[in-house]
Amino acid sequence: MRQAHFNFASSYTPLNHGSFGAFPSCVRDYQQKLQRETEAKPDTFVRFTYPTLLRETRQAVAPLLGAEADEVVFLPNALTAVNTVLRNLTYENGDIVLYFSTVYDACKKTIQSLEETTGVRGHCIELVYPVEDDEILDRFRTAILEVQSQGRSVKLAMFDTILTFPGVSFPWESLVPVCKEFGIYSCIDGAHGIGHIDLRHLTQVSPDFFISNCYKWLMVPRGCAVLHVPYRNQHLIKTSYPTAEGYLPASQREEQSQANYFVNLFEKVSTIDTTPYICVIAALGFRNQVCGGEERVRDYCQSMAREGGDLMAAMMGTEVLDNKKGTLRTCCFINVRLPLEVTEGGRDEKDSGKIPAAEAKAVADWITLTSVAELDTFLATRYYAGAFWVRISSQVYLERADFEWAANVLLELCDRVRQGGQSQTRSCHYE
Repeated sequence: MRQAHFNFASSYTPLNHGSFGAFPSCVRDYQQKLQRETEAKPDTFVRFTYPTLLRETRQAVAPLLGAEADEVVFLPNALTAVNTVLRNLTYENGDIVLYFSTVYDACKKTIQSLEETTGVRGHCIELVYPVEDDEILDRFRTAILEVQSQGRSVKLAMFDTILTFPGVSFPWESLVPVCKEFGIYSCIDGAHGIGHIDLRHLTQVSPDFFISNCYKWLMVPRGCAVLHVPYRNQHLIKTSYPTAEGYLPASQREEQSQANYFVNLFEKVSTIDTTPYICVIAALGFRNQVCGGEERVRDYCQSMAREGGDLMAAMMGTEVLDNKKGTLRTCCFINVRLPLEVTEGGRDEKDSGKIPAAEAKAVADWITLTSVAELDTFLATRYYAGAFWVRISSQVYLERADFEWAANVLLELCDRVRQGGQSQTRSCHYE
């Protein structure tokens, strides 16, 4: 599969699909065809051909979300979509945006940015994994009641489908009804959503806003994300970011339906390469014709994540991150603990081979960067909750042997760490 259909260098082992995704050769060829057509007749393609293709693509992607075509639009990435939602809402002093400590860092910074220009404030719910889903729900309710007891109001809650790190499933379907109970807008950062988990029941769960990157798990070129806004909430989205030609002042919006206005807002937002958006149909074609359909892709990736994770943990004598009810691993990520011990003291003879806690982050970054520089891969390693963890992404182009290889090279890197072979390095950032 890897050599026949994807474009990786023969020396490269792709273990971190979750950050930037990958798309097959047939999708690459289709994108290049679209780009050639654009360059051959720029005005014809951008003004007339592209809008038709975009409408067909919205019609193709909507069923994956159980939605209607006029409830979904495309943007370059999930972060742009998050900003679009959060910056379109109006806030009063005392309004709160509720989020978890596991939120993607740039989403947290978006909230912090809003604090500088509006009366809204962020409220963080701390989580340390492993944690049970029921505890997450309890903490969520407790946080809402705490905010209300202070005379403030939760305007919106933002949470994930699958966390970035640790890469685990999150109980988003259970949190949405709590939001409805308290009259809170729910904004789902499903960056690791479409193409990763089944979302056909999305409109039954009925969050207020749902965002997902298509370039991560749907095998679409970077960058492409889908924003789902149900008809009931489209009046809240008054402008794209940046504001573009689809925007109309409030007095003029009444001249067209909310659905038409919402769709038109995002048809052309500045001049960028929008060919990734209209590659969705080609990507779906590959997944159906070559991979056997969405369900087979999900089943293979989740099964391989489970099998590969268990293999790596057995080889390293450690464990895969999970909770007591086993709900964390219903995704295409696995998080395996590395066989490195940590001490609160410095390096001395009695703690020989142990890593001082003060050096732990640097050690995790060294493992990641050394995997890039010496092994031609990317091992997303982090020091988290007192231990070292590596996050591996499962995908259709990976096999059991790839997980075995990863365990072997991690064992070698851990040996080098124990012997003091790592040096100071710059920090790493994961998507």
